[in-house]
Amino acid sequence: MRPVKLSSEPMSEAGRMAAQLVAAIGADNFAQSLLAAAARSLPSSHCTIFALQNNGRVKTVSSASSVGEAASLTAVQYMSQGFDKQDSNMRWLKRKRPAEKTQLWVHQQTAEEVADAQYRRICYEEVGIRERLSVLALMPDGYRVAISFYRHHAFAQFSVADFEWLSGVALVIANCVHRHSQLTAATAGAIGGSPWLRTLSGRERQMVSLIVSGHTTQQAADEMGVALTTALTYRYRAFQHLGIRNTRELLGKVNAADSRAL
Repeated sequence: MRPVKLSSEPMSEAGRMAAQLVAAIGADNFAQSLLAAAARSLPSSHCTIFALQNNGRVKTVSSASSVGEAASLTAVQYMSQGFDKQDSNMRWLKRKRPAEKTQLWVHQQTAEEVADAQYRRICYEEVGIRERLSVLALMPDGYRVAISFYRHHAFAQFSVADFEWLSGVALVIANCVHRHSQLTAATAGAIGGSPWLRTLSGRERQMVSLIVSGHTTQQAADEMGVALTTALTYRYRAFQHLGIRNTRELLGKVNAADSRAL
């Protein structure tokens, strides 16, 4: 029998989305890829991915907006203001315990249901968010993550069909996010001994590793136990020594080093 040529397009919408997500694993714009992959079935204005670490701290895995950078800016406020302690998604995940199989939930929340006034104002009202629809996942290894899609007032309200669609692809999304987090964490750990980092001080290398693993500067400061201004200084010095200007150039340098090592 002669080989049969297959279409490059998956047969189903879920298959197409899964292919896009697998291709995005390890990329610095993972949430943007997720937002785009889900757009046909679940059009949304923003997407955020927050993981709950074993030490109880919440980490921003990735965030994106269909237009502008509202999600990323709001994620910074979410972390710096400690709104994770008010977030019903995080509070739910903290109460749950791992099992032999991945546990999944889908949760819908409107802005009016956010009890804390400051959290509601900064993360919903000021950016025009009306509601969110989230996948909550708890993996057997204890990895906890909330993957949320947001809609502002230009979009229709989330429907029963939206809820059912997200429920059907929740495991695919959760597994891709989990693998993405594992890969970026491994990359961050691997670069610690890279030759091109030898010009940096210990603190500067730590800062670079945290940035590559997806930490914001505020998160890195918390992890390192230093003030934000001190963390910004470490970041500035590291970038100066490496001859780069921003995180995108840093990730490009990491990827180039990995390619040469193959």
